Amino acid sequence: MSATIGCNDFIRMLRAAIAQIEQNHETLSRLDSHGGDGDHGSTMRRAMACVEKAIAETGESPDLKALLHNVGWAVMGVDGGATGPLFGMLFMGMSAPAAGKADLDAAELAGVFEAGLASVRKNTKAQVGDKTLIDALAPAVETLRKEADAGADPTRALEAAAAAAQAGAAATKEMQARFGRAKNVKEKSIGNQDAGAASVSLIFRGFAKGVQSNG
Repeated sequence: MSATIGCNDFIRMLRAAIAQIEQNHETLSRLDSHGGDGDHGSTMRRAMACVEKAIAETGESPDLKALLHNVGWAVMGVDGGATGPLFGMLFMGMSAPAAGKADLDAAELAGVFEAGLASVRKNTKAQVGDKTLIDALAPAVETLRKEADAGADPTRALEAAAAAAQAGAAATKEMQARFGRAKNVKEKSIGNQDAGAASVSLIFRGFAKGVQSNG
């Protein structure tokens, strides 16, 4: 497994994430229908189309910071409630610590994702346990850091992060929503995964698959 990942690896990660959303968008909309508008899957498909467009527009030999910034900026404008802004801020936040780096080791990769999570947290008051995307994103990023600190390579760290995101998303099934439209149905929101958390899980699954394909 590679000790570092570069811009082309990130492109593979992003495209694998796009594939995960494409394959599961109907499930995402079904999850959203239990408390929201039922359009989360469609919104995520539009967001992923923006990601692909941003990849293409960044150029043949993209800079990692530019790639992440362009992806974030493109996603931020997607219509569909808080989805576009929050996922956009994730990638925008990730871009800053990537400045000047052609390759990232596991510790640097964790730092990039930590900056993305911090950016998201600045734009939502949601905490772990509130049945939002934070329930998948926070444990994924924390696990990424833990794996990096333990000496894991980026591939192994992302695999562990994806597993943590999946577990976090699954845990939202037993939670009552405190944000978004779903909070209006109160206890009726219990019994189904949060669609945003499910999307984060799928994206991290894609990230892990993307680096595996280059392993």
